[in-house]
Amino acid sequence: MSSSKKQRSLNKIALPGTVWLASDIHLGPQAPNTQNAFHAFLEQAARQADALVLCGDIFDAWVGDDMAIDAPPPWLAASIEKLRQTASAIPLWLGRGNRDFLIGPRLAQHLGAHLLPDALCLQTDAGDILLSHGDEYCIDDAGYQRFRRIVRTPWVQRLYLSLSLARRTRIADCARRRSMASNQRKATEIMDVAQRSIEQAFRQTSLALMVHGHTHRPGKHLLQVDGRACTRYVLPDWDYDHGQPARGGWMAIDRNGITLHRA
Repeated sequence: MSSSKKQRSLNKIALPGTVWLASDIHLGPQAPNTQNAFHAFLEQAARQADALVLCGDIFDAWVGDDMAIDAPPPWLAASIEKLRQTASAIPLWLGRGNRDFLIGPRLAQHLGAHLLPDALCLQTDAGDILLSHGDEYCIDDAGYQRFRRIVRTPWVQRLYLSLSLARRTRIADCARRRSMASNQRKATEIMDVAQRSIEQAFRQTSLALMVHGHTHRPGKHLLQVDGRACTRYVLPDWDYDHGQPARGGWMAIDRNGITLHRA
């Protein structure tokens, strides 16, 4: 059996009822309007959903769970409290993206939330869904994929987290500036998912539904994989601070199907 057809073993999480998913909120001190919109969304989710899944890049940067627990700045303390309130009302699941991949079990425990594996089968009333942040599918961006492999290596993360919070923050700021400069030189298509990686994921899991974020290109995509009809949904990103119109949204999943809601 070729590597492209080898079946992939996935963690499975069953979430019946009404499930809301959101991604790429990019909370940070530079985005107060986005933060306010997200807090209102959390309150709405606690009232109307049976579970909430955040699929990564909740925060624009994350240098360790201690930044949110030991002495968080005011903007972060406010969001942590809102997330705690949400987790006390409905099950809250936290995914890790390319910006906040260092979110760990300490934060989840502090919030009363659960951590998502990087890719999983989400079992819902609308069917089984292959869920991830989505950056793993951007394989045409070879430089980013090398960086991704390095920073997700356990010993590299242990070494980084052993540094002081101030030093970690300086390193993260430097890495972010270099990433932004590099992205400006890249073709837009390179930073999107590669069709062959999407098709391979469908083949390896035998699932027909996929949901991810990361690309900031929300929508619904229909495709055929080896004669099988498959559907890929991309979650909206959030930005209420930089430019118009404001962007945001979420996905609602229930027994009636899947609906993308835009701001």
